[in-house]
Amino acid sequence: MFFDVTLHVGSLLVVLIVFRKEILGILKAVGRLDFKSDEGKLALLIVVGSVPTAIIGFIFRAAFESLFNNVTAVGFALLVTGVILFISERRKNQNRSLDVLDSVLIGVAQGIALIPGISRSGITIATGLMKRIDRQTAFTFSFLLFIPAVVGATVLTAEEAPSLAAGDLDYVNVVFGLVTTVVVGYLSLRLLRSIVLNGRLHLFAYYCWAVGLIVIIAQVL
Repeated sequence: MFFDVTLHVGSLLVVLIVFRKEILGILKAVGRLDFKSDEGKLALLIVVGSVPTAIIGFIFRAAFESLFNNVTAVGFALLVTGVILFISERRKNQNRSLDVLDSVLIGVAQGIALIPGISRSGITIATGLMKRIDRQTAFTFSFLLFIPAVVGATVLTAEEAPSLAAGDLDYVNVVFGLVTTVVVGYLSLRLLRSIVLNGRLHLFAYYCWAVGLIVIIAQVL
C-alpha cells in the first residue's frame, strides 16, 4: 500500500507541474475570495465536480474494487472506453465554456472511471467533448478535477495501510517507482494534450477495442 501511495504522489506531482500556472491562478483567486473571475469560477466548478466523484466512490468502491479480480469485466470495460472515446470525436462545434451541469457530469464520469478498464482521463475528457466544451478547457478541467480525487485516494490508502517500520521498506523500488511515474506521466500528459487538441482522441479507441477483445478472447479460450 505504501508503494501505491507513492505512485499516487508521483501522478499528482506530474499534474501539479504541467498545470502549475492554472493552479497558481486558482489559488490566488481563492485566497482573494474572488469567485467571479475565471479562476475563481473554475475553483467552484472543481468543488462541484468532485462531489459526485466522492459519492460514487464512497457508495460503489467495494463493488468496483471486486472487478479487479474479474479480467473479463476489464475487457468489456475497455470496449466501453473505446466506444466513448470514438463517439466523443464525432461531436462538432466544440467551443462552449464549462458550466455547473458540465462539471457534475464530468465528476460522475470520473467516479465511473473507478471501474478497472475505464480510462479516467479518457472518459472525463470525452464527456467534456460530447458536451461540446472547448478542447483545451475539457483537457485542463479533466486533470484539475483529478487533483482532489487523487489526494482523497492517497489519504484513504495511507489510512488503510498497516504501519511500516523503516526496515520494511525497499527504498530502491519506491524511489524508482516514483521517478518512473513522474517521467512517464509527464511525457504521456504532454502527448495526450497534443492528441486531444488536434482532434485525435478517437485513436485510443482502436487500442482499447483491440486490447479489450484480446482480453475477452483469452478468457474464453
